[in-house]
Order: sequence, then C-alpha cells, then structure tokens
Amino acid sequence: CMAQLDGMKERTIVVNSLSKTFSVTGWRVGYCIAPPEITNAIRKVHDFLTVGAANPLQHAGAYALSLPESYYNNLQKEYQKKRDFIVPVLQDAGFKCDFPDGAYYVMSDISDFGFKDDIEFTKYLIREIGVAVVPGSSFYHDKNLGKSQVRFCFCKKDETLEAAAERLQKLKTKI
Repeated sequence: CMAQLDGMKERTIVVNSLSKTFSVTGWRVGYCIAPPEITNAIRKVHDFLTVGAANPLQHAGAYALSLPESYYNNLQKEYQKKRDFIVPVLQDAGFKCDFPDGAYYVMSDISDFGFKDDIEFTKYLIREIGVAVVPGSSFYHDKNLGKSQVRFCFCKKDETLEAAAERLQKLKTKI
C-alpha cells in the first residue's frame, strides 16, 4: 500500500471495497483510510450520498477483515487455478487474450469473430452460445476503444466454468 512508504501516510487516501475479496458484490460495503482532516470531509459527503451500510453488513465486514492471511492465500490460489483453466479455453475458442495478474476478469479481443461490435457479439454469445460477458465498450468513455473487446469473469463455481468451456467450443466454427 502506498501509505506504507516513508512520508506517504499523511497524504494518502486508501479506498477499498469488501465486495470482491469476500464474494459479496451486492452488499456495497467498503472503507476509506486517510488522515482525520481528510476523512472529516469524506464523512460529510458520504452522509449526504448514502446513509450507510446496514448494521449486519458492517459486522460481517469487520469479521471478514479479521480473517487470517491464509484466507487470502487460499483465495489467490483458487482464482489462479480458475484463471489457468479459463484462459486456454478462451484462446482455443478463438479469443485473443492474456493471463490477467491481479484480477478475476479476462479482457478478450473478439475481432476475429466478424461481428460489427462488442454489443452485437455479446447478444450473440448469450442467445446462441449461452455464455454471458460484459461488452468492452462499457469500460471506456470513448466506446470505440472497447468495441472489439469483451470481459469474462472467472470467479465462478468450477461447474459453471466447465459448462462455459464446453459451450464456447461452438465458437470455433465462427472463425
């Protein structure tokens, strides 16, 4: 963390979420760490935007943050295994993609499939193949920058990834 560097603690704002690390993406629970003179202003803004997370979610978040280092090590190993499974599947199906490092998403180039854009391809993938992805253009202010990309998420059950792998093999005939 940047705040651990000499002279940075007093001028660093750490903002994080519990959503993805603890697989509770619907909860919208997070935290901010900063010097008091900054957090006073942050709390005022936060109070006007949202009243706060529900009390049970705050307790669950506090518990999650107290988990031992082994939780994070095991999670990293589990996600790496899933990543190492899905990336070759995607590449074999015709996607151009690299192994991500530090995320459980894979951004994939779809230009070889011959679709007009990521939206058209996403609809096709859902309707005809049975696999959902996020259009790459949704991550760019200039939508053209993402029109040849889609994002796959691999933090799923192994059975879900295996079913997706089987379905994605149908794409080989599209290239």
